[in-house]
Amino acid sequence: MDNQQKPGSNNNRGLLIKVAVTALVAGLLGGGIAYGGANYISNRDTTSVPAGSNKSGTASTSNMKVNVSSQASKAFSNVKDSVVSVINLQKQSQSSNSLAGIFGGNDSNSSSSSDGKLQASSEGSGVIYKKAGNSAYIVTNNHVVSGSNALEVIMSNGKKIDAKLVGKDAITDLAVLKVNSAEVSKVASFGNSDNIKVGETALAIGSPLGSQYATSLTEGIISAKKRTVATTDEATNQQTGNATVIQTDAAINPGNSGGPLINLAGQVIGINSMKLASSNSGTSVEGMGFAIPSNEVVSVINQLIKNGKIVRPALGIKYVDLSEISKSQQKSILKLPSSVENGVVVMETPSASTPAGRSGIKKYDVITALDGKKISTNSTLRDLLYKYKVDDTVTLTYYHNGNQKTTKVKLTETTSQLNR
Repeated sequence: MDNQQKPGSNNNRGLLIKVAVTALVAGLLGGGIAYGGANYISNRDTTSVPAGSNKSGTASTSNMKVNVSSQASKAFSNVKDSVVSVINLQKQSQSSNSLAGIFGGNDSNSSSSSDGKLQASSEGSGVIYKKAGNSAYIVTNNHVVSGSNALEVIMSNGKKIDAKLVGKDAITDLAVLKVNSAEVSKVASFGNSDNIKVGETALAIGSPLGSQYATSLTEGIISAKKRTVATTDEATNQQTGNATVIQTDAAINPGNSGGPLINLAGQVIGINSMKLASSNSGTSVEGMGFAIPSNEVVSVINQLIKNGKIVRPALGIKYVDLSEISKSQQKSILKLPSSVENGVVVMETPSASTPAGRSGIKKYDVITALDGKKISTNSTLRDLLYKYKVDDTVTLTYYHNGNQKTTKVKLTETTSQLNR
């Protein structure tokens, strides 16, 4: 229900009362000025202004200290020195000095020149999570470092140091950087994102609009634990799949990308990745930011440290969520029973060289479960699939022309963002 009161409600009666009282007070003041003015002229007190020194009129500030310490400020203090600005350096081919690109993504664009030297192309955020010997490791977003010829990091104390890309993953939009640990005084720790609750306080730290606003803190709540949102390729603007993310209303702006979303214990529960600025219809949106859950972050960055890339199992299909197909077409084209509410629709007959193709999956088949685990609004095909390893054999439950079937599929490796 909208946050509005119907006419005649208690809220509206209260409002009418307040208006009436205000009008009455205004009337009294209006009449009193003329009457009091005349009375003042004839009856004013003639007490004289005292003479002498005016030193007693000097103002001063109080030494009383107010204790404003809160759990939020303690959590921020615990993490802030581990948060950095990440500068994407690129060779520029033409002159550009425009801020127009700032609001196209969650990184902040900088000016460039046409002399062929490395110039700051964009800025984002990152968080130092590990220090080992001479090296320290930073997690940030893939889109923050994408296209870079070199990378720099601005530490919390303002010192700028070189960074090296260890590995990146476009599907999860994560990347790991390495820097010299000599300048690192603090590392952040990860919390368990499965333990967060809708409504609990969430804090975002980063560099909105660039390093001039480095280590900015915004506060909000967890709006949703698992929100499935479409992801797109920045170069082609084509949808590449879906991501399961934490939704928050903590302010996330261009430049915050790659920075941490933390809880009141000062633990990183997510990596800020994107915000929703408007709906498909163009309606302006506020307070809808998204972060990659820490449990997924830890799994991905550990693989990036080990292999420099992410190896994932694949079925070899292109699909859309069943919810994107109208009920009438679910019945007329897919011939699904009305009891089937969740699943994914195979949009092209997979190649015979793919696992799904070898197992007989066809166009418009609807996959509803993997190894007996149902695809639901809270458990997507990707979530289920990525719990397995390459060369594992799984059982698919699917509907073909309205008939439920099962088939065995041996998973293979993929680096594609579309084929799963």
